[in-house]
Amino acid sequence: MKVGLYFGSFNPIHIGHLVIANHLAEHSDLDQVWFVVTPHSPFKKKRTLLDNYQRLEMVYRATKDYTKLKPSDIEFNLPQPNYTINTLVYLQEKYPGNTFSLIMGEDNLKGFHKWKNYEVILENHHIYVYPRISKNKIETQFDNHKKIHHIDAPIMELSSTFIRNAIKAGKNIQPMLPQHVWEYLDEMNFYK
Repeated sequence: MKVGLYFGSFNPIHIGHLVIANHLAEHSDLDQVWFVVTPHSPFKKKRTLLDNYQRLEMVYRATKDYTKLKPSDIEFNLPQPNYTINTLVYLQEKYPGNTFSLIMGEDNLKGFHKWKNYEVILENHHIYVYPRISKNKIETQFDNHKKIHHIDAPIMELSSTFIRNAIKAGKNIQPMLPQHVWEYLDEMNFYK
């Protein structure tokens, strides 16, 4: 099975995340997309970041109606700070029948050469890059790499930071979130 790994804090997960993941699950050769919730680093003080399991719960609620989208807590039990290469090695050992690819925004591709063991990642894994809003095309050394696939996914100018700030300001952001996530946030009074 071909699995795309979509890493993020998902604080909170919003419809933009779902649109990109579903687009890849439906319009690429990936069979599934796993939302890999990145754990809260014990070295970073970030008050706006919800607990790991609260963010995983939101991803679970957001994806439960989609057969090709799955939540993943795979990084919760890996040593911290963690690197993507370690997660990929762990997943390949745990699921030897699967092939794993990365999903990232084109802005992340610009700094990809600074990732730990990025050459090993490229040697063994494909990368699916979705567009971000930008006035200029983001040039990278990886533009014509055979394992990097630029996906023509819908561009959505929506961020978790915007959503958190809007909730704090008492704005109605319900249309920006999957219904199950909105209900959970409202019930738990998160980000207020």
